[in-house]
Amino acid sequence: KCIIKWIFQRFFFLIILYFSSCSLVVLSVPAQLSLSADENTQQLSISWLGGGAETFDVLILRTEFNETVFYESVSAKADPVSGRYQYNWTSVEPLECTSLSVRIRSRDGHATSEWSDTQINQGRDLPNIREFRVYPLDRIVPAGTTTTFCCIVEEGYTFDRLQYGSTVLNVTRLSRRSYAYTVSNQEPSHPSGTNVPCKVKSSNKLAGTVVFVGYPPLPTNLVCETNDLTSAVCMWNKGRDTHLGGRRETRYSLNKSSKQTQKECRAPQWEGNWTLVAVNPLGQHILTDSAELSHRVRPVAPYKLSAAVQAWNATVQWEWKYDGYSSLALACQVEVTTEGSKTKRVFSGVGLRSVLLTGLYPDEDYSVQVRCGAQQNFWKWGNWSEPISFRSNMDGTQSHGQITNFEVTLWNPEENRQHTEVLPRNTYDVSVNLTHMVSLTQNTSVIATVVAKNTHGTSQPSRTANTDGGFHLSWQSNTSCSLVVEWHESSCMHDCKVEWNKVEAGSSNVSIQSENLEPGVRYDFSLYSCPSDAPELLQQWEGYAQELVPSSLVPLSIMQQESDVLLSWGEIPLVNRRGFLLGYNVYISNDSQLTLLANLSHPGLRSYRVKGLPLNTYKFTVKAFTSAGEDTGTTASITLEPFTDWLLLEILVALGSVSLLLIIVTFICFKQRKWVKNAFYPEIPEPKLPSDWSRTQGPLDVKPSPHSMVHIVEKPEWDSSKEVLVVIPEEDENDEGQGIGDEPMDTDEPTSLSYYNHVEDERPIRPRFPDSTSSASSLDSAQTDVTYTGIQTSGSSLVFQVDPQALSMEPLLEPPTGSAGGYKPQSSWHLDTSGDTAERGSLAPSLGSPTSIASTQFLLPDEEEHEGEEQQSSSAAATWFSNLMSSTKN
Repeated sequence: KCIIKWIFQRFFFLIILYFSSCSLVVLSVPAQLSLSADENTQQLSISWLGGGAETFDVLILRTEFNETVFYESVSAKADPVSGRYQYNWTSVEPLECTSLSVRIRSRDGHATSEWSDTQINQGRDLPNIREFRVYPLDRIVPAGTTTTFCCIVEEGYTFDRLQYGSTVLNVTRLSRRSYAYTVSNQEPSHPSGTNVPCKVKSSNKLAGTVVFVGYPPLPTNLVCETNDLTSAVCMWNKGRDTHLGGRRETRYSLNKSSKQTQKECRAPQWEGNWTLVAVNPLGQHILTDSAELSHRVRPVAPYKLSAAVQAWNATVQWEWKYDGYSSLALACQVEVTTEGSKTKRVFSGVGLRSVLLTGLYPDEDYSVQVRCGAQQNFWKWGNWSEPISFRSNMDGTQSHGQITNFEVTLWNPEENRQHTEVLPRNTYDVSVNLTHMVSLTQNTSVIATVVAKNTHGTSQPSRTANTDGGFHLSWQSNTSCSLVVEWHESSCMHDCKVEWNKVEAGSSNVSIQSENLEPGVRYDFSLYSCPSDAPELLQQWEGYAQELVPSSLVPLSIMQQESDVLLSWGEIPLVNRRGFLLGYNVYISNDSQLTLLANLSHPGLRSYRVKGLPLNTYKFTVKAFTSAGEDTGTTASITLEPFTDWLLLEILVALGSVSLLLIIVTFICFKQRKWVKNAFYPEIPEPKLPSDWSRTQGPLDVKPSPHSMVHIVEKPEWDSSKEVLVVIPEEDENDEGQGIGDEPMDTDEPTSLSYYNHVEDERPIRPRFPDSTSSASSLDSAQTDVTYTGIQTSGSSLVFQVDPQALSMEPLLEPPTGSAGGYKPQSSWHLDTSGDTAERGSLAPSLGSPTSIASTQFLLPDEEEHEGEEQQSSSAAATWFSNLMSSTKN
């Protein structure tokens, strides 16, 4: 019990001591709190004075919603100079997204001070900032980064959605106008970046930002070398794609110079040590390289290649771009291409500029290109030169040029009889009568040899006896030393199995027999003299122990050229020929039967044109042949299509011809325009009077003559509702309304008449005429003056009939053709008259169509008013016009 009591007392004492000590610790409140924001790093720097502690509680709130963003106890020490404490806090959201409130208090264990005054870092969502924005702006971040984007909606609009690329984000609201979303583990973007657009409702407004996600540079394999033995060319691999482009693309500098974006850099002098620095907005990477110049020589490509060609060899020459190569030990690789096969040969020498290519075949096509490297401290082969092509010269053997003819020789060695025949080049067999060569009573053999000739000489003789699949070689002997004949397969280019025979001095022929000679294989034979010293090549041959048909087919192509078909084919590789190619046969397939179209006896001809084929489907076969026969052949088919190009050309030619003809006709017509006008558009002659009408100038009296007056006699059945024209002569009136009608007038001027439009004034108007009992009333103001605009001299549909009793006239209408009611052309109008058709006298032609000075419309009556009227012939009109003209002259 005593022990328990003692423990309890001690524990109680310690509690009292603890609270007593706490009450004695007094912490000051942090003062002069200030904030500094770095929007690029989203870092908020908080500094203050005082507090009397090393631990402080930092509280950061979103100001508008009063939501806690950060609340932790942090350690801070006072600056020995300024005495201010500082703490840096990095925000998840961009600092522009919303305003942040910051408070600080001191802490010493469980004792804390009061909170400091609140300081606010203002965001861009304040009411006085009405802009519509997305933050952060155009940020460049490494792949895998987590980034928070926020959209600040413009005042007065409602947020709709925020996207990352094409993905719509589920946002969090930070304030009244600010919305945010965090994108985690961002993948590399396109070099142009990923768009982050923000949209509002009920509006087409759009705001957004672009984020560039990529990698820092990581180049590899920096290597420097020289081409001209002076300068340096440094190359490297760019490494992985940074996914950054434009001004964010990686920049390279070599030895602190030559900044560029390429993966190669040149320096004017070799420095031996190189440092490459690659930099982009996300970081940098450094590479180094070092070497001696002589260990990094890579020659440039030879240029200006030329070839001096022989039958069995060719000398290839070239030039170098730099003079320093003349003292450089070089190893050059020569690639020789012929008939689809390629071989490489290596030559070496100081300043090497030419090589001798041996082992060529006469009359063959070759292509050669060269590249070189340093022979000592070899680094790399240089670039290949441009290829040069040539054809080897012909030689005097069967396969080395176009054969001109054959010589067949029969020889009886026992009786020393010989007979020679010259045969054309296309002849491959001959019948020989041996009765004059041998005696039938003796057992005698005859040796037959065949020699082929071309423009460069003759081939070695081919024997039909005692060869047993071997070769009989002969030559002109002009040496006293021993000879060696060696041979190998022609298709072998290196590491060939070579066989040889030694020939005694003075020999001029040898028979080659070997069980290794195979049929269908071409062999090369070489004759050397004096092998104990420096062997000299005297002569070369090639041939087959036994010729066979080719083992591979020609590559055949076919194409249409208008109505022709062009066949072309390539060469058969040497190893597959199995005999000397003599030519090609071209066949056309007709119902699975082949019909020979052409026998091409020259193996160099590899195309054939079949002309003038109608539109159809055709099959052609090309077979190569040797002395053993032809191969199975290559077949190709084609369907001829209408050659639209030719049709289009014909159309263009036709259009061009027509255009040219029109131009020529137009030119001729322009030159002969007066004749064309007189022939097709002659001028209408004006009326001419024979007498002299010249007179002194003065006023003309244009009063109408008595015979020109028109008197309209009223019909009893006249309907006042119809439109009529009342024509009266214009005359002078006295005070009593009497006119003067017998005065003479100048008939050269057009007659002036007065017309009355019945539509304008519906009152019955009667024409006044001197001494007429029909009317003596005066005219009112409803009359309208009109003037005839012309006189028709030919037959017209409008004629006037002169009444000798009443001196009245009325127009007559010719029967219309296919006319209808309503308004009619000018030539079809006429006036109502009260006279009978039987009382009509002579006719007068129309003096033109009257037009009112008050209207541009012709005053034409309806056709219904004149139904049933008869008309006079045009001959009467001409008679009236003649009478009128004659009376005028009088």
